[in-house]
Amino acid sequence: MQNEDIRRWVEESPYGRALGVELESVGDTTARLRLPYKDENSNPGQALHGGCAASLGAIGGQVLARANLGANAGPWHTAQMQVAYLSAAIAEDVVADIELLRRGKELCFVEVRIATSAGKPIARTLSTVRGRFEAPAPALAVSAGDHGRADPGQMGPHIGLVPFIGHRGIQVEHMVEGTSRLVMPWLDGNGGGEDDVHEGAVLALLDTTGAMASWAESGHGRYKASTASMQLQIVGPTPRGDLVAYGRCTQRDAEMFWADVDVVNPREGTIHARGTVLYRIVT
Repeated sequence: MQNEDIRRWVEESPYGRALGVELESVGDTTARLRLPYKDENSNPGQALHGGCAASLGAIGGQVLARANLGANAGPWHTAQMQVAYLSAAIAEDVVADIELLRRGKELCFVEVRIATSAGKPIARTLSTVRGRFEAPAPALAVSAGDHGRADPGQMGPHIGLVPFIGHRGIQVEHMVEGTSRLVMPWLDGNGGGEDDVHEGAVLALLDTTGAMASWAESGHGRYKASTASMQLQIVGPTPRGDLVAYGRCTQRDAEMFWADVDVVNPREGTIHARGTVLYRIVT
């Protein structure tokens, strides 16, 4: 795939433009992204939202998969990714250094190291990116949904005020008793530019839903909290449309919380992404 086509996808897809991500370089086995600081990408306190770091991991993996598998390999998706959040970036530009670990016939294994411009490590991702080579869309599992209750609790009504979350249109419908349900309506700014929801927006919804399930288990308080890591799978390109995510805290050990999340097409009930969020709330 030509580098200019890759650059166009990175920087000119609606979600890429919304983030402000820049492709600084791309070669056969390495590439680099830059994300200048924007208030719109932040949590309170001007901290980079974890969904932005995960987005850089997903974008970086696809950059090298597209470069190596070629233009005829699409559509592409991140079949699996592990995200480790190492520290916070506070009102700082960040860069993502991308390395191809192995190329297969339809899979690329990619590591992305995310740091501030000053070199402080922020996050690291390991991903398996698949080129579908025009294969038919997969048969998708159907979600069992949840209990159907709608109680956003004390925190829920305020989550959409977080800059990054608000710009994704994410709202909390339910957030009590260890379960969460968040909705993300279709917005042009969440698009991937290929009649799809950008993987970065999908990951932001998954991350936030897992965090809210953890808060729903712990209860509201003036605590310090952050996502420690995520394990996730995206089963194929997510078609353009609204999404709902169901979260459930499955385990708590002191300040550590494990929450399982399904990201679902609300009309058909089909699961497009799933994962486990490891969240930490320090009382």
